[in-house]
Amino acid sequence: MQSSLEIARSVRPRPILDVARELGLHDDEVELYGPAKAKVRLEAIDRLETEARHRGHRGRYVVVTAITPTPLGEGKTTTTIGLVQGLNRIGRRAAVCIRQPSLGPVFGIKGGAAGGGYSQVIPMEDFNLHLTGDNHAVGAAHNLAAAFLDNSLTHGNPLDIDPLGVLWPRVVDISDRAIRRTVIGLGGRENGYPREAEWQITVASEVMAVLALATDLRDLRRRLGRVVLATTRSGGPVTAEDLHVAGAMTVLLRDAIKPNLLQTLEGGPAFVHCGPFANIAHGNSSVLADRLALATSDVVCTEAGFGADLGAEKFFDIKCRASGLRPDAAVLVTTVRALKMHGGVGRVVAGKPLDPALVEENVEGVRRGAENLAAQVDVVRLYDVPVVVAINSFPTDTPAEVEAIREAALAAGARDAIVSHHFELGGAGAESLAAAVWDATSEGAPGFHFLYPDDLPLREKIETIAVRVYGASGVDELPAATRALDTYQSMGFGNLPVCMAKTHLSISHDPGRKGRPRGFRVPIRDVRLSAGAGFVTPLLGEMRTMPGLPSHPAGENIDIDEAGEIVGLF
Repeated sequence: MQSSLEIARSVRPRPILDVARELGLHDDEVELYGPAKAKVRLEAIDRLETEARHRGHRGRYVVVTAITPTPLGEGKTTTTIGLVQGLNRIGRRAAVCIRQPSLGPVFGIKGGAAGGGYSQVIPMEDFNLHLTGDNHAVGAAHNLAAAFLDNSLTHGNPLDIDPLGVLWPRVVDISDRAIRRTVIGLGGRENGYPREAEWQITVASEVMAVLALATDLRDLRRRLGRVVLATTRSGGPVTAEDLHVAGAMTVLLRDAIKPNLLQTLEGGPAFVHCGPFANIAHGNSSVLADRLALATSDVVCTEAGFGADLGAEKFFDIKCRASGLRPDAAVLVTTVRALKMHGGVGRVVAGKPLDPALVEENVEGVRRGAENLAAQVDVVRLYDVPVVVAINSFPTDTPAEVEAIREAALAAGARDAIVSHHFELGGAGAESLAAAVWDATSEGAPGFHFLYPDDLPLREKIETIAVRVYGASGVDELPAATRALDTYQSMGFGNLPVCMAKTHLSISHDPGRKGRPRGFRVPIRDVRLSAGAGFVTPLLGEMRTMPGLPSHPAGENIDIDEAGEIVGLF
């Protein structure tokens, strides 16, 4: 079989204007970035939603999530794209909404994130690299606020900012552990106020979360104005509005707020917009992209990052709160190899050959590991959303292993469990999955509800997630977390939802705990405030907001050949 990059290059993309017209977009509502990608003006969303309401149209809304993945990932994006291609093949107008990848993972552990095999979004190289520049705009807006903050400290500190109360880091969209903690302002008065500073990866920026959750340009401006950058010496908040920088930040994001339109390998619509990490931020593509897709399609599949304990929980409790949208069904992706790992069979190490034990039949290992699958099904069912399990097929899977997964999924309460062959067959290999998902959306989720009410105190929200979603016996606050929670509650932020930052490699806070962990307590190391995005972020265990590169980064394989073509991107 050809590589994913070779497959992507073997398909000539349709003119993106043709894809846009099929969605009902007018030519003047589409801003072309070459022949195969475009941005959609926000006015189009309002028009299309109004027209959809008048004709009684309501697109069905499906969130795609997963079990706890191995470091290699389990093909959730590939499955999401394949599912949408399958839905289109069975006669349903379907669109996919996925995140734009950060350059950190592209050049780090995972490589590209445009899907794989015959279930991809194209142009693949553009998707994985700069696309239309949104991530760079987020970084520029974020760092502009940081520069204004330090400039205010340098020029007499008129807002009485506490230098030890600076909350706003700087960002860069590359995994670079060496700058996690730095000292800035060295070299004399002309170089600023010396202080310790922090760097995060751009996709962990609150600006990225604000962009993903904003409902229009005015909402974006309001949210940016509410961002808390520091505290005063008396303990009060210092916002971007106080520093008179929120307007300039919005200007930098004026084009980035427009959803990006691309296409699948089979020519269907694909919206790629925003890329907040799910283990650090809220892990979902933009509200605006989902709204646009729902107004133009019969069914929309939107991807939530990592396992259901992360991306799906945040989709339900944060994104759906912000958007007002309600899901009709969920798809939970699993693989035989990952369940073997959770069952204590073999090890998966990024950058190293796959452990032979993971490709040998081991039905008992799959059954043991299926506890993780059952736990993640339980997470979705907490919200009364019907769930279909998608078994992402690999050539080494055996019928007995697949049947063990199906039995475990149905026993856990999944509506169905379907093997999907979208990687090697594209939409044709996902038709059975598509039919099962469409059937699930027909019933919908009339009982959908949030996990906790807005007025529950922050501490109780954190404990609710830890106990009911992760299966912990409780939480333990470290002193920094206690101080932060007391401060945010007293500042009036107690009604915000919670965005947990934790490892994606376990349902617990500890990446070494596989399967379905039991008998543990969750340590809350610190809590960050994202007032503009509209949530607080507890940091669990050793969770970092700036990843590091592995010993052999994926970027080692990426190059330009003699013809000027990109090689090694996958």
